[in-house]
Amino acid sequence: MSRISRRVLLAAGALALVGALAWAYQTGRLPGFAAKDQGPVAGRPGGGRSEGTVTVTAAKARLDDVPVTIDAVGTVQALNTVTIRTQVDGRLIRLAFTEGQDVRKGDILAEIDPALYQAQYDQAVAKRAQDEANLANARVDLARYERLLVGAYASKQQHATQKASVAQLEALVRADKAAIDNAKTTLDYATIRSPIDGRVGIRLVDVGNILHASDQTGIVVITQLKPIYVVFTLPQQALPAVQKAQGKAKVSALGPDNATPIEVGELTVIDNQIDQQTGTVRLKATFANPNLALWPGQFVNVRLMLDTMKNVLVAPSQAVQRGPSGAFVYVVGPDNVATMRPVTTGRQDETIAVVTSGLEPSDVLITSGFSRLSDGAKVRVMNAPETANAEKNDPGAEDRRSAPSEAPAPAMRGNRTRR
Repeated sequence: MSRISRRVLLAAGALALVGALAWAYQTGRLPGFAAKDQGPVAGRPGGGRSEGTVTVTAAKARLDDVPVTIDAVGTVQALNTVTIRTQVDGRLIRLAFTEGQDVRKGDILAEIDPALYQAQYDQAVAKRAQDEANLANARVDLARYERLLVGAYASKQQHATQKASVAQLEALVRADKAAIDNAKTTLDYATIRSPIDGRVGIRLVDVGNILHASDQTGIVVITQLKPIYVVFTLPQQALPAVQKAQGKAKVSALGPDNATPIEVGELTVIDNQIDQQTGTVRLKATFANPNLALWPGQFVNVRLMLDTMKNVLVAPSQAVQRGPSGAFVYVVGPDNVATMRPVTTGRQDETIAVVTSGLEPSDVLITSGFSRLSDGAKVRVMNAPETANAEKNDPGAEDRRSAPSEAPAPAMRGNRTRR
């Protein structure tokens, strides 16, 4: 058979296969495909329903208390941070801590060779003893001159000179005492102690090095972790609401999911000026941090709770749609017919929306299936509306609502379809 004849046969076979597949698809005999214009295949989701019915999910509107919160990003800062440095020159002979250890105020951290400073202290003590002996002798002479002066056996000049000598030696003894105190203080500097309660970091020098008081590196850094600060910024538009809530405002440090609270603290400081370059104000919150969940330098999501809106009508955020005429929702009416209803919304986030007008409590709202939905369409609700909004029983749901009370409600998202 020639090469041309073989190609003709292969082309004819391919055309016959394509025709057979097209016929099977049209008649619904191809596995996994329904016949054209015959509705869904039996056994698949939605099978057996009429073509005009739209499958949706729904949830009920309800009355609830909505917290007024503001979200921000903050940085964790230690309550106190101290770089331990030597105040005297000398060789480091001992480190008395373990890296990462918790220390108390007054605990010994390191020791500098004290031999030189001990000698200076001993010398100051000996000098004072010498001057005190001279002072005692001068006082005896002064007493003798006073007795001789009564019998005119000594001149007044001799008496005055001896009296001045006693005063001079008394001053010298006082100077010796000051020198002893100075030497004692310098000797004490050779033993380095912790100035605060906290946790030591990684040591910056090793035993045996010669340290100087002018060194900037230091020996180790101590940070105080309990309590601890979180510093964050907010736009200046939120400042009046924050000032109104100061003293009772709670601050939550949230995990990476922006929902799970790590620690709850209190707003303690509002900065005394607004940054003119960014139009923001810095705030500081204090956390007890008993479990050390917050760490200096850590970035955390911060949620500041300002107030609570009592007994307001809320709806799932995904139920609120946007159109040319504004916000609207689809309400499931009698006989499972969807009715489009315009609404007015207030605060809204990714979970809930506060509806100020257009709805009544317990209205059943459609939350998905909008691509095929229209006003007056027949719908089939796949879930029970009473349990559709899991947020109602979710204790962490309130922590996920955010936006300043004075700021306008964030723009709602466009239609989202869930198939």
